[in-house]
Amino acid sequence: MTTIAMVIGMLPIALAAGAGSEWKNSLAWVLIGGLTSSMILTIFLVPMIYYLVDRVQEKWGSKKKKAVIEVESVPV
Repeated sequence: MTTIAMVIGMLPIALAAGAGSEWKNSLAWVLIGGLTSSMILTIFLVPMIYYLVDRVQEKWGSKKKKAVIEVESVPV
């Protein structure tokens, strides 16, 4: 919510057409792009990578557990 508020707050600066606004416009667009890209990375990419790593750990962890169960079930 903070990122969206910041992006909406930067729109008037990015779209301004007054005197001296040409150097402020580019900075506002850079800020809008950076905030938007970091928001997308935070909301979508980081949780997806966490999910994939968790699935890989479960897959490898289940093989180790099966090996331990098989060793314990062998009669001595």
